[in-house]
Amino acid sequence: MGQSAAKWCSCRWEDGCVTAWVPDWDDFPESLLEFWSERHLCTLTTLRIDGRPHVTPVGVALDVEWQCAWVITSRSSLKAVHASADPRVAACQVAGRRWSTIEGTVEVRSDPASIRRAEERYAVRYRTPRPNPSRVALRIQVDRFLRSSGLTSQ
Repeated sequence: MGQSAAKWCSCRWEDGCVTAWVPDWDDFPESLLEFWSERHLCTLTTLRIDGRPHVTPVGVALDVEWQCAWVITSRSSLKAVHASADPRVAACQVAGRRWSTIEGTVEVRSDPASIRRAEERYAVRYRTPRPNPSRVALRIQVDRFLRSSGLTSQ
């Protein structure tokens, strides 16, 4: 996997922006893919009905083939309830000085094919998930990746 320089945007922190990458799934930066493949606990931020953020620990599984990221959860979880009401989300992971955030929109999926795919991707990154008859899959359509300077753009 390579890197599409035109897809990276960098500017000074004082200007209110950080290094971001808009997905070109056919030319995924190797360092970013590696980081999102390593086993790290993540956080998922959804928005409550009053607009306040709800942040919860989750496993996030990047799916380059399907061009999305997956989170598995129970249908009655607050993250699923919030995602159904407002699809804007952010998923973040940190390892020492390295960090990356996915920003995008989420769709709560209950169809067997989506749940199976999310479970498979989760199992590759973490472990086989425990059985959960009320499981749903949160499919994140990635708008962009933010990243720390510790993750080179090469």
